[in-house]
Amino acid sequence: MGTTYGYIRVSSRDQHEHRQLNELLEYGIPRDHIYMDKLSGKNFNRPAYQYLVHHLLKPGDLMIAKSIDRLGRNYKEILDEWKLITTEIGADIKILDMPLLDTSTRKDLMGTFISDLVLQLLSFIAENERETIRQRQREGIASAQKRGVKFGRPRTPYPEGFETVYRQWKKKEITPKEAFARTNLPDYLFYKRVRRYEQELKNRHT
Repeated sequence: MGTTYGYIRVSSRDQHEHRQLNELLEYGIPRDHIYMDKLSGKNFNRPAYQYLVHHLLKPGDLMIAKSIDRLGRNYKEILDEWKLITTEIGADIKILDMPLLDTSTRKDLMGTFISDLVLQLLSFIAENERETIRQRQREGIASAQKRGVKFGRPRTPYPEGFETVYRQWKKKEITPKEAFARTNLPDYLFYKRVRRYEQELKNRHT
């Protein structure tokens, strides 16, 4: 009988792994056999996952995850990784939230067929949900931009009296050094504000 490992993934450091960890511990997996990544599920370039699959898993071992989306969210890559683990390595996978996804039980033709069918369906749903969220985000941003909502950090305001100093500098009534002093800006920031101001003037007249 092989070794049983647990795998946990949370999307960021702001998410908590306690629920996944507790379920794996309750299943009887030793804490030192549970591996965790705090990374996005967009691909499988995750250190804990890569170490577990490519350095630890051996034929007859079992890898357990709470749900299919803890493995990942890319439909094709989930199928590729599933095949790698079950066919090339010869280990098994068990998904706690979906009992049909358990290659350690029914290993006959019908069991394999059902597992593959459910896997493809759930993987497709996971990726479709991801794309739906992206589309809604794009639509929401576009709608907000039409309403005049601006995204990103707000621009630094111009120093007091900048327009007057700019006009005097442009007409060469004052030297660049005087312009820097009056606006209290170093040379590179003064010219940066000038470029921005001139672009705004240009936009007003187009």
